[in-house]
Amino acid sequence: MAGLPHLPPPVEHRFLRFVCGLPPRVQQRLFGGPPELDGQRLADDIHALLRIAQLFRGEGLAAKGAPAEVRLERRREAQIVAHRPSISMQRVEDLVLPGPAGPIPARLYVPPAGPQPPPLLVYFHGGGWVIGDLETHDDPCRFLAARSGAAVLAVDYRLAPEHPFPAAVEDAEAAYAWAAANAERLGTAPARVAVGGDSAGANLAAAVCLLARDKGLQPPLMQLLIYPVTDVASEAPSRRTFEEGFLLTRGDMDWFERHYLPVESDREDPRVSVLRAPDLSGLPPAYVATAGFDPLRDEGEAYAERLREAGVEVALRRHPGLVHSYANLTAICPTARAAMLEAAGALRMGLAG
Repeated sequence: MAGLPHLPPPVEHRFLRFVCGLPPRVQQRLFGGPPELDGQRLADDIHALLRIAQLFRGEGLAAKGAPAEVRLERRREAQIVAHRPSISMQRVEDLVLPGPAGPIPARLYVPPAGPQPPPLLVYFHGGGWVIGDLETHDDPCRFLAARSGAAVLAVDYRLAPEHPFPAAVEDAEAAYAWAAANAERLGTAPARVAVGGDSAGANLAAAVCLLARDKGLQPPLMQLLIYPVTDVASEAPSRRTFEEGFLLTRGDMDWFERHYLPVESDREDPRVSVLRAPDLSGLPPAYVATAGFDPLRDEGEAYAERLREAGVEVALRRHPGLVHSYANLTAICPTARAAMLEAAGALRMGLAG
């Protein structure tokens, strides 16, 4: 969501946190009752945030111009909703990993407490493969590290349209392979390495699991998939049900996919449509989280069910009152914080070995 006009980010942060922290009855008095759709009721704090966003966000991504402009806006939004002060770490280190087309920037977060050496989560940020970077997801990476006790290696993979499919997944595979081979060098436990991400980043994490299995790489101990993209070859019902009004729109998704996937791309390629992979057996245990009011909800849940049918251990959790992008809202919305605390707990359990 875009910020309020003419206010510095710290002021906007305090305003949003205040409004989203009000008692539900007060929020309903200010913004009306939350909508009910598809048998679900939007959370009061999320409804308040959306009403404010609708006042100041304007058009969707498709009308905002070039990707470079949208990336700058996304960085500003992330700055507004991040924790203030930022969640402290024992160590934060910027790194450069070897990639198939050149160096891949990355950032390692080592939490102040937890097992020693800590396990490692290799994390891929969301943003439709077009926007997002180490700065936009600094806050969720710190949150996951602090609450799970795992170190987090955030990967700044190449973005489209400058680097269309399959550049992002090639970088993701290379970054995971390097991290698994160099976990001890990073000060983390070599046998306890997971992959994860949100949205397009969760798509990359799922693709990495498939590639690791098929190429004989060290398998991740688990996969943490937060509202993943799993199928760009078809349109699940939730893409239509929640196509407008819940942060991520159908127009946004079309904009992302148009930039990431050239016209000649095979949209059924399992490296982007992981739901289309013919065989999902032998993959790592998965924690799959979806949001009730998210266009990507149904395809994420369909992927979890296919994993389960293939004999993979799966914990599927739908947060019925939430929307896409809640991973970035833990400092603002209590319901988003609760959902991410659960994800951090799942990561802690999955990496316990």
